[in-house]
Amino acid sequence: MNETDKPIRVMVAGIGGASLGTEIRKCLSLAGGYAIYGCDVSRTAYGLYEKEFVETRLVSKADYIADVLRACREFDVQFLIPGGEQPMALLGGASRSFEENGIKLLANTPEVIALYSDKARTFKRLSEYEISIPKTVVIHSTHDIATVGLPCIVKPATGSGGSAGVFFAINVDEAMIYAQFIERNGNQAVAQQYIDDSEGEFTIGVLSLPNGSVAGSIALRRTLDAKLSVAYRSRGGLISSGYSQGHIDEYHDLCRQAERIAEAIGSCGPINVQGRVQDGVLLPFEINPRFSASTFLRALAGFNEIHTFITYFKTGETPARPRIKSGWYLRSLSEQFLPDEGLKRLK
Repeated sequence: MNETDKPIRVMVAGIGGASLGTEIRKCLSLAGGYAIYGCDVSRTAYGLYEKEFVETRLVSKADYIADVLRACREFDVQFLIPGGEQPMALLGGASRSFEENGIKLLANTPEVIALYSDKARTFKRLSEYEISIPKTVVIHSTHDIATVGLPCIVKPATGSGGSAGVFFAINVDEAMIYAQFIERNGNQAVAQQYIDDSEGEFTIGVLSLPNGSVAGSIALRRTLDAKLSVAYRSRGGLISSGYSQGHIDEYHDLCRQAERIAEAIGSCGPINVQGRVQDGVLLPFEINPRFSASTFLRALAGFNEIHTFITYFKTGETPARPRIKSGWYLRSLSEQFLPDEGLKRLK
């Protein structure tokens, strides 16, 4: 077998059920030509037992970086992809260690990851770039709630991917109770203007190359009439869940707005922009500096972000812009059985 015919060895770190990691695996399987490995800190992570992985490893939470590196070296992988927000934060800070071992971390720059994983810093920086955003403030007192207006969204400054810990408040008392709850759990509380979904809620992926140029973008208008897609619906407000599904089309204008955000923040990898539209303007309420869990839906639509990024690093050639297949992209959950003795153990 020629060197070019050998499958590209890839490790996905973080492969829990219905997670970004398992969606990344699907993208690699769809593209073909990959030997896919996986690892996770949880014995019950769904992906540890998926047959589509060549092999998987249970890794230690206490010695995470060293254990992931050990697994990568054992399987002689060329690329490492974080399969979630926590793996991204941990691995992003150790990217140099992996690269010294010949392993390319497929992620944005550590600087972009650090800044845009913090919602308070994110929206402060976006306002400095004169990018339209919902009113967003750190909550110190009831005055901050008045600045944003009611109803409003209260969320933690970090770790709110997939709508985790996101609350809808209709009055000041509720907003302050939610803020105190977030602070007692060791986070900073942020209040954000609530934008209704009458003009649509979108999740938009923008993939930038190391030189800052945009390789492509793709927009999904979320359908919010399915239980899987909604985290909260009541009293005139709706918060979407971490499970995006809906209509993918060109949406040229909104994609251009998202690409402008990527260029402004100096993105050199994947970002996912979530926002609602008001008077034709995209107002982002989340910017995650990573691949999105809807990445497989995007691959089905014609833009396989994972494969595109790897191909760039393998060939050095700027990829052609993707051709998007318009239509409805829906999702569900899947199940599997394991006998008692079937759970992975640390090696």
